[in-house]
Amino acid sequence: MDAKTRASRAAAAMWESDQASKWLGMELGEVDEGRAELVLTVAAHHCNGHGICHGGVTFALADSAFAFACNSRNQSTVAQHNVISFTAPAQLGDRLTAQAREVSLTGRSGIYDIRVSNQDGVTIAEMRGISRAIKGRLFEEEEQRMERQ
Repeated sequence: MDAKTRASRAAAAMWESDQASKWLGMELGEVDEGRAELVLTVAAHHCNGHGICHGGVTFALADSAFAFACNSRNQSTVAQHNVISFTAPAQLGDRLTAQAREVSLTGRSGIYDIRVSNQDGVTIAEMRGISRAIKGRLFEEEEQRMERQ
């Protein structure tokens, strides 16, 4: 199986069970090995007392893109550490896109950079995520089925 197919199948398996991202209103965009894109349109229920998108919503979007990128090899992987910097406010009605890309993968640890931008290309936030692979797979691959027979 090629890397793009594996990433797509891993994303589909994750998306099926990802109630949080769906509940927040996210949409899954492009995925590839070590990369993922998620999109969210800022609605009234995403806004805080200042009338701008709540930072936790922006973080959740970035974190979800990070999750799909670091699980793209069909190896169950979780966040170990994240840090985010907010650079501009997201407004009601903005269409936010979180693009995650792998910077490094060594053994069980990965480093990912995630940029959240609006429909005009303005950067809203930058996040760095550190991942850790754990036991398990998102879907069973042919090689795994053959090994059990």
